[in-house]
This record gives sequence, structure tokens and C-alpha cells, in this order.
Amino acid sequence: MAWELLLTSDIGLLSLFTIAFILVMAAYLYRYARRHMAEDEQRAGLKR
Repeated sequence: MAWELLLTSDIGLLSLFTIAFILVMAAYLYRYARRHMAEDEQRAGLKR
């Protein structure tokens, strides 16, 4: 019943979209931060 409510009601779909958006945003921020940390390490000469 909970899955049916989540996938068929307006508020359920909005909740699902919000959860998906937060996960995508978290992945983007993680990759963004890792990329900039690696660039800063290379600039400082602290290669892994």
C-alpha cells in the first residue's frame, strides 16, 4: 500500500522527485569537491 501511494499520488511523486534530486545533488557536490581537491593538491605539489 505504501508503494502504491508513493507511486500514484501527487504528494508521493513529489516526495520521490525530491529524494532523487537530493541524491543527484549530493553526487554532483561530491564529485565537484573531489575534483577541486585534486587540482589543489597538484598545484601545491602534493601528488598522491
